[in-house]
Amino acid sequence: MSLKTIKASALEDWLRHRYFDAKIDISGSGVQDYSLAELVSLTSLTFEDLGALVFHDSPTLGAEPLRAAISDRFDPRRLAEPMVTHGSTEAIFLALVALLSPGEEVVVLSPVYPSLSAVVEAIGAKITVWPLDPAADFAPDLDLLASLLHPGVRAVIVNFPHNPTGASLDDAQLDRLVELVDGVGATLIWDAAFAELTYGTSCRQPEPGSDPRIVVTGSLSKAYGLPGIRIGWCLAPPDLLADMVRIRDYVTLAASPLNEMIATAVLRAADRVVGPRLAKARENRELLRRWAADQPELVSLPVPHGGVSAFPRFTGVADTTDACIRLADEQRVLVVPGACFGHPDRVRIGFGNDSDALAAGLAATAQLMSSIAQNDHTTGTSSC
Repeated sequence: MSLKTIKASALEDWLRHRYFDAKIDISGSGVQDYSLAELVSLTSLTFEDLGALVFHDSPTLGAEPLRAAISDRFDPRRLAEPMVTHGSTEAIFLALVALLSPGEEVVVLSPVYPSLSAVVEAIGAKITVWPLDPAADFAPDLDLLASLLHPGVRAVIVNFPHNPTGASLDDAQLDRLVELVDGVGATLIWDAAFAELTYGTSCRQPEPGSDPRIVVTGSLSKAYGLPGIRIGWCLAPPDLLADMVRIRDYVTLAASPLNEMIATAVLRAADRVVGPRLAKARENRELLRRWAADQPELVSLPVPHGGVSAFPRFTGVADTTDACIRLADEQRVLVVPGACFGHPDRVRIGFGNDSDALAAGLAATAQLMSSIAQNDHTTGTSSC
């Protein structure tokens, strides 16, 4: 195996063109996007600041003001070193390439965001799947994880709150997970993109640097409504960061100083930026819950504990892909077929955006799925 053979991302292939054509987009895993003017009103950023910016190269690990803001927000004890990256995708990629070698065993969640597994496979590492059980609403089974771990495991890769299901961990479960991984000497790679989007069950992220084998990645794309700024980060041990820098020197070198300036202001006003979007997500989560409760014969919904994506199943529809194509082509309603995450009977629905659009998209989705299920039952055919 090699990175040249990395498989195509089914999720990105699905979204690549449809994303820009959709009239109603309820496919995403992030909150509603902010405009620059809104950020100026919410933060200390000014248009004068932007006009005075000189486009020097940024340091490889990121501009110091932004690195300090990341540490203040996510690692106040300064136990790890921050690295600014092009979204958390680059952070995950660099960390995995720096850490893993062909043949090493890695435990990875399933379903999981594609970057967390495809890079591992391309490196040639051996994946052991830690499955989240649909029958248990995808709740993580830590006893099952314990049975998969042994001293030969090199790394455990997770994303909680979870994309696409919204499953999460409470504090006691997090502590046990960290103990299990530490007990076999493995590295824990924790994708914390949704750590600031939780509902009732608090899922704190593991403390980076509290153990030399904990790596935490984050991003402004999901909870902050800034996917287009392409700013993420990694909090990791200095020796791993040194290897990540060596690899990065041949790829992206550094982030944009313009994006870093905006990101610094955003993180310094994080509660003001995240707060309104989290409030809207709570409102939309209730809308989503009511939608599913109103039609239990059609929709089976694991209610998300975190993030802004849900992963419902539709009774009588064994593979939702054709229905999702019809929604996009005929009604310009965008959702993600569950086949992109290995569960073809499900759909990923994002509930972080406008409530009216969410309601309209949910209604269209349910109407089509119901029609397909009824037709298949009448004709005795399968939707596969």
